[in-house]
Order: sequence, then C-alpha cells, then structure tokens
Amino acid sequence: MRDSMYRINPLIVNRWSPRSMTGEELRDDDIMSLFEAARWAPSSSNNQPWRFIYAKRNTEHWDKLFNLMVEGNKLWAKTAAVLVVVISRKNFEHNKKPSKTYQYEAGSAWENLALEATSRGLSAHGMAGFDYEKARTDLDIPDNFDVMAMIAIGKIGPKDNLPPQLQEKEHPNDRKPLSEIIMEGQFRK
Repeated sequence: MRDSMYRINPLIVNRWSPRSMTGEELRDDDIMSLFEAARWAPSSSNNQPWRFIYAKRNTEHWDKLFNLMVEGNKLWAKTAAVLVVVISRKNFEHNKKPSKTYQYEAGSAWENLALEATSRGLSAHGMAGFDYEKARTDLDIPDNFDVMAMIAIGKIGPKDNLPPQLQEKEHPNDRKPLSEIIMEGQFRK
C-alpha cells in the first residue's frame, strides 16, 4: 500500500502500472471510455494535439503494434487486451505555429486515460521500449506528429502469470519525496 505525504485522491495514489494481464478482451464501451477520459485533458488554446492509434488483441491490427515493442515488453504485453501508440501534433492547428506544450498536453491525456483505467480496475501500462521510427513508418504517422509512447491496457492478472524476473518487479513503486522535486522561488541542485 502506498502512502502520500499529504491527503490526495486515493485514485492518484493507487494508480500504478501492472505488467500482468489476463489476456481477456475488453468491451468496446470500456475501451472508448478510456479514450473519452483522455479527450477531456487540458489543452493550450484547446489544441488537443494528442492522437491514439490502437489495436485490440485478436484483430488484424494487433501484430503491427505488437511488433513495434522491444522483446522485454513483448514478454508481458502479449496478454494485454489493447495496445496503443500515443502521438502528438507539433504545431497548432489554427495557425500552424509550433506548440511548445504539445508533449505536456499528450502527457495530460495519457494521465486521464491511466486514471480512468485505474478507476475501472484495469492496467494501463505506459512504455518507452519500442521502435519509434518503425512506428512512424508502419503506422503512416506524418512528420508533423511526434511519436510519444506506447500503452498496454488490460484486466489485471496475478503476478505468477509473469516470468520470475518480472514477478519481482510486479508491485507499486514509491515516489521521491516532495523535497526532491519542488523548489520555491528558483532552481536548486
């Protein structure tokens, strides 16, 4: 069990990234509810630069996304119900000028999705371990979008579904204390 230093919504403290998933399919309504939560993320000038390319297991699109991942992620993500590639548009739509916050905004959308998944008892595990250029090519992502991350989503399974080396890691991690991440007035080392 995790403990926060100050009182916050338990949903935030209880969100973590399980690797063990059951392999069960998710209903379309449940999947779309996760994307609906992401849709309501804050956005500079209401730009909403994030996009999600997804594949459900047992569909023609699954292998294309699955084969983007490094072997270590394939080992456990093979039992996910849905795989997602997160991308974000680099420029504002309304004036085509560069957006300095498009990555930040995509992160906000991802967090909304992750919290919605947690509220439903699902795992939404974000990943950096995949081939970003292969994703761009294989998924026909235009140059005005950055490939940001992948997500594996599914019903949480028992940790003994995982290989022994991953079972050891299958628990919520703690966080750095506030004294290491906040600075009043100016940067300090």
